[in-house]
Amino acid sequence: MRKTLDPLLREILACPTEHHAPLDYDEAAGELSCTECDLVFAVDDDGIPNMLIDDARHRPGPA
Repeated sequence: MRKTLDPLLREILACPTEHHAPLDYDEAAGELSCTECDLVFAVDDDGIPNMLIDDARHRPGPA
């Protein structure tokens, strides 16, 4: 069972790139996405986000 990301943590997290933009949280997908550069960061089943840029993926663009 997936744990939700702590609301306080959600408030203070920002993209680790030079943008430092806010992140949107998709609880159903278990991921955070940057509002500026479209990087997507996974959140594990314990509610811990992986904020490593090398492990992030780019959100797919429009088809």
